[in-house]
Amino acid sequence: MDALPATIAAPVEYRLEVKRSVFLAHLAPAVSVDEADAVVAARRKEHWDARHHCTALILGPHADRQRSNDDGEPAGTAGAPMLEVLRHREVTDVVAVVTRWFGGTLLGAGGLVRAYGSAVSGALDAATWVDRVHLTRVTADAPHAEAGRVLAYLHTWADTHRAVLDEPEYGSVARLSLRVPPELVATLRADIAALTGGAVRAVEGETVVFDRPRAQEHVSGMPAGCGTMAP
Repeated sequence: MDALPATIAAPVEYRLEVKRSVFLAHLAPAVSVDEADAVVAARRKEHWDARHHCTALILGPHADRQRSNDDGEPAGTAGAPMLEVLRHREVTDVVAVVTRWFGGTLLGAGGLVRAYGSAVSGALDAATWVDRVHLTRVTADAPHAEAGRVLAYLHTWADTHRAVLDEPEYGSVARLSLRVPPELVATLRADIAALTGGAVRAVEGETVVFDRPRAQEHVSGMPAGCGTMAP
């Protein structure tokens, strides 16, 4: 299956100063144009004293809905570079708003492009990312006498195979289930059979898109939330 673009878990901000102009980037999750527009409206209201509120958004599971706005900056110097950063970083269901307070010195077209793009890039570096992946549900019904041992094994298996372990369901038997990358379903079935001598059988279910928080990595040399660009 084709890889899906990622998204972010929560709103994030990043402040950049260039020749006394301040660029405050705000990124927020959004799954519709209405949600994105509400974020933009809130930023305009909160920072009413700023000269520009430039925007870019990408929506849809396959990032197929895209839009940007320069909000009074020279054409192509704000919204377009912001959108290009979102595209390059392969993120979707996100809206970016960069609010600018003019510092008295003109930056030129190239300076604006760099500043707006860098502000969005810095916010993405500070964000908590969520990977969207295809995972297949696999269930296994285990006798209560075996459930503890099987569950402990599945905890370890999930950690080492980037799978997600669901909460067990207890009835006449213990129903254990995992969300597994499709290419590893056969491996899991074989491992459960080997563990239990064939007494517990794993059953493959549906494959769905699942949001999985990404392990955090150090991606920027600057502390999250601040930054300075050389003139």
